[in-house]
Amino acid sequence: FGSSHSFDPHRHLDSPYIFPLHSIIKMAAWTPSSWQAKTALQMAEWEDKAQATEVLEKLSKLPPLVQAGECDLLKQRLAEAGRGERFIVQGGDCAERFQDCQADRLESQYKLIWQLGAILEHATGRAGVRICRIAGQYGKPRSKPTEMVDGKEVKSFKGENINGFEVKDRKWDPERLLQGYFHSSAALNYLRSLTSASSPDAFADIDAASLSKAKAFAAIEGDVKAIKAKTYAPSDLDFYTSHEAMQLDLEEALTRKVGDKYYNLSAHLVWIGDRTRQLTGAHVEYFRGIANPIGVKVGPSMKNDELKELLQILNPNKEEGRIMLITRYGAGKVDSMLTGHIKAVQECGIPVVWQCDAVHGNGIVAESNKYKTRRVEDCIQEILECMAVHKKCGSVLGGLHMEVTGQTSVTECLGGCMGITEAMLPQNYETFCDPRLNYSQSLEAAFTVAGEMSVDRAAKRARQ
Repeated sequence: FGSSHSFDPHRHLDSPYIFPLHSIIKMAAWTPSSWQAKTALQMAEWEDKAQATEVLEKLSKLPPLVQAGECDLLKQRLAEAGRGERFIVQGGDCAERFQDCQADRLESQYKLIWQLGAILEHATGRAGVRICRIAGQYGKPRSKPTEMVDGKEVKSFKGENINGFEVKDRKWDPERLLQGYFHSSAALNYLRSLTSASSPDAFADIDAASLSKAKAFAAIEGDVKAIKAKTYAPSDLDFYTSHEAMQLDLEEALTRKVGDKYYNLSAHLVWIGDRTRQLTGAHVEYFRGIANPIGVKVGPSMKNDELKELLQILNPNKEEGRIMLITRYGAGKVDSMLTGHIKAVQECGIPVVWQCDAVHGNGIVAESNKYKTRRVEDCIQEILECMAVHKKCGSVLGGLHMEVTGQTSVTECLGGCMGITEAMLPQNYETFCDPRLNYSQSLEAAFTVAGEMSVDRAAKRARQ
């Protein structure tokens, strides 16, 4: 489960010849199953191999959840974001729970992502792209395959399509992959019908009352009124699905050939996690062959030369919109890390879409009760630092990535206008994995960032 990200292009090669690693990999044949010859980290290993084979064969024959043409359209829109013509908002649960596949919860989650997109679209003047961590984000990487619970060693919880959260359900069960598929299908079907039957006005009623203590509340109220008054087109309700493609046997089973290309049709966009992006590993091997737009998490352990090599493996044809780099460093660390990563990308000449993950580098443990949490202020700070570095380096920040919930009463993250304290965390701590910003905290983050990005306000400050 652990992994090393140190970069040596010849470490894994027996050949005495010295070629760039990406050239050697490019020459190798690719199939949806070629990853099986590589080392795969973070994957659940099934005890009952026959049962797993049966489940995966069934999944390979079930209908795709999305269409290849939708993936291509998202790639086009990501390319536009990379050029500064659109702005991406990607968000949702850390790990979805089967029990949350309910109409009201799904609607609340979509509504929040739509509103965050509307806020940033209003501020930037750039059309929004809304990508939801939904209808498939059921798996999570873990630092160890087992953990101690009440003095007993059990399998780590890896998401509900692998095992259950309760100790009695910790066995890794391939039947849960089918449950994950059908919950994803139900969620996606509901969201498609909801958006096709609704007017955008139904989602524009932003409730900013909880932000009344914000210094810029008057400006927020003005933005809310402007967003509600805007005329929207049906296409403004478009959304895309995404998840971390960690369990590769599942992803292979949901890969389909369309024309002369292969697509992972479990989601429009899938991403490689920071723990599974080894250059010669199974995940990079799988991702290099699919035609979807793909994300790559970029954390503090990513070396500049490693990033160059990774981009040449994943996007040798320099296709715009193909790769979104999702940076996740932590507040206070952005300048020292992102600057070098931007320079590396500029030097290799491969187009990327830059996205700021504002949450995964800012995890902390509450001292008083040991709850995993985050500070809203740290998440906002990381976004503002990313904005400053991109401006300094002459690159484009194309979007934001956050773990959020549309539920108003959730108490998982500290701070914000709501003033959530460590003592308040147990009041409604729902998540099975990482903490999420609640509805109010998500709006606060979006409006704060929007205030810095607003073209009109920036011009006004320049005149002062």
